[in-house]
Amino acid sequence: MAVLEVNGIPLKNKEIAMYNTTCVDEKGISPITEDGSVDRKGRPAVKSKTGKWKSTLLLLVNYGLVTFAFFGLGVNLVLFLTRVMQQENADAANNVSKWTGTVYIFSLIGAFLSDSYWGRYLTCAMFQLIFILGLALLSLSSWILLVKPSGCGDGKLQCEPISAVGTVMFYISIYLIAFGNGGYQPTIASFGPDQYDERDPSESSSKATFFSYFYVALNVGSLFSNTILVYYEDSGQWVIGFWTSTAAAVIAFLFFLLGTPRYRHFKASGNPLSRIAQVFVAAARKWKVNVPDNDALLYEVKGKESAIAGSRKISHSYAFRFLDKAATVTTDASSVWQEAKSPWKLCTVTQVEEVKCVLKLLPIWLCTIIYSVVFTQMASLFVEQGTMMNRRLGSFSIPPASMSAFDIISVIFFICIYRQILMPVVVKFTNNPDGLTELQRMGVGLVIGMLAMIAAGVTELARLKNVTEPDQESSLTILWQIPQYSLIGASEVFMYVGQLKFFNGQAPDGIKSFGSSLNMASISLGNYTSIILVSVVMAATAKGETPGWIPSNLNAGHLDRFFFMLAALTAVDLVFYVLCARWYKGIRIESDIDEEGIASMS
Repeated sequence: MAVLEVNGIPLKNKEIAMYNTTCVDEKGISPITEDGSVDRKGRPAVKSKTGKWKSTLLLLVNYGLVTFAFFGLGVNLVLFLTRVMQQENADAANNVSKWTGTVYIFSLIGAFLSDSYWGRYLTCAMFQLIFILGLALLSLSSWILLVKPSGCGDGKLQCEPISAVGTVMFYISIYLIAFGNGGYQPTIASFGPDQYDERDPSESSSKATFFSYFYVALNVGSLFSNTILVYYEDSGQWVIGFWTSTAAAVIAFLFFLLGTPRYRHFKASGNPLSRIAQVFVAAARKWKVNVPDNDALLYEVKGKESAIAGSRKISHSYAFRFLDKAATVTTDASSVWQEAKSPWKLCTVTQVEEVKCVLKLLPIWLCTIIYSVVFTQMASLFVEQGTMMNRRLGSFSIPPASMSAFDIISVIFFICIYRQILMPVVVKFTNNPDGLTELQRMGVGLVIGMLAMIAAGVTELARLKNVTEPDQESSLTILWQIPQYSLIGASEVFMYVGQLKFFNGQAPDGIKSFGSSLNMASISLGNYTSIILVSVVMAATAKGETPGWIPSNLNAGHLDRFFFMLAALTAVDLVFYVLCARWYKGIRIESDIDEEGIASMS
């Protein structure tokens, strides 16, 4: 007896009845998702009962609260290191960059587990628990071991020297936070879009909108942590700030669990590393074999589903043509099935194209790293620059880290401006319903990021001119930093929102979380590159009695030159990015395949 399947999943009798009687509505749209997503019981997801905004609103609240908790530590970490842990400015800046870089390098681990074995829901849940554990440990260690006497680290009251045990507990806790947040980030960035069926026109447009709201949620969470939490922490109330972050993370986890019955899921696709290795090995084995001119003669399985679990078929492309050898049949038609038993000998077109997609994404990804170097200055050198400026506004003293609120306000403002004003105008010229393509948006982000570094350099020149005492803060108001923070925010709207959409949209189904993790990995390598640049600059400029560009006392240095150097590097990077963007050809998913040729004989 034939079994009715949808998206490769057998339906039960009740589901068969519903599917047969309401297979499509008057507009020809199925009540069941057509992108392969399933509900929590593994059944084809019913559109009216799963996913869409009822699910993603909970995920957006969850993400906003997690961001609030994360930046409760991250945005003021450089001051905690200098005031409480008593580190020098350059060491603190490098340690912040190392920690931030580690956060995002852990995103690759989360993406791997999500795509390969656990699926996105379980991966999100597990890493959130690790994140909560790290925050609780940091709160306890700060309360008992680090912030002594109570209220120290406010810039006035000196903290006691930290014990070896306190130092160990501090680093264990912050790297647990890094591991938990790093693994969570790419998974939630993919789990949200999973709630929309891109083959449904109405859901597809909602999916495009989701990425903007996702970035808004990130920045709203950051706004509250960068203003409320930073104020308490800057005044020495570090323990209160960390416990508040812990509570926010717990509440976020409860919101995440609340949506469990409605979430849509995709099957884990197995280890992508082995699939990639299989393509290279199969191609190497057939190095002397000629690739057929007829694409239909390359091997592919029958039906709409690919051989990779939970992944749709990808149309053949002509990039990296040598990899097509892995899908080239070397036996007669009657023996294809025997050769296809081992993917180390014969791979499907979709498996080969999955590898090609990764290779095509890498040049674009590499060009985003310099922008991440620019972005990371906001959490380190911008803050250190602010501490040496006039922070008084009447009787109120502005915490240097809270200036990043202008970055957040700028992000929210420019997202609204882009969607409501700029996009309708650009659509008239480009005929693209999204206005600019993701690659164009990222290019604009690079240009604005370069302008942000120029603004930071000009601010530093003005700050140095207003220094009256060598060891005292400049008389220049900290409000001069508003342009550089605002430009960074504007650049994020174009660069990071563009990256989220680009890498998620261009990654094959089987490695969606990996695609999202590329965005985070770019930030990671940006932080490590920043460490290298700071170290190289200090080694080259600090000689003899010359303190270098970034000394402990910024009044004796030339931080402006470092910012101008980053602007120049961004300009060079922009040239390479434009070349890579012009070369890039996007992924093409097969929606309806009429199997022909050798694949039909398998």
